[in-house]
Amino acid sequence: MYKQLSSGVKISITRSISTSFELYLASIGWDDNKFSMEEFMKIWQQYFTENAAWFDKVPQDVLLSQEFHEELAQKIDEVIAKILSEKPTKKQIDSIEKMQKKLGTNFTYECKAEAAYVEQQLKEQITKED
Repeated sequence: MYKQLSSGVKISITRSISTSFELYLASIGWDDNKFSMEEFMKIWQQYFTENAAWFDKVPQDVLLSQEFHEELAQKIDEVIAKILSEKPTKKQIDSIEKMQKKLGTNFTYECKAEAAYVEQQLKEQITKED
């Protein structure tokens, strides 16, 4: 069922998963110990019902289908795995190292999305100190 959706709808679904996943992780400070798949799913549901264009474009019978939910669960797993495996860019690493040296911090980050979160936190900390 998922595969039969238009490419625009599939892109919108993927974007809603990645955006809400990154927002959720930021809300828990990228702390693995605080992660809850159930909580993430609640946040994602709220996000796609309020903000995502795809929700209104998928027929009701598809939305209610068990097969669609199983395919969606697989897509969620794929999107999360991709986010967590994407390495930080050299630009991010250089920026973070420079700010950490200035601030005397030692944040760790494993992926590009987490590096973006750390970079934002450091920028905010520098802004507060200036």
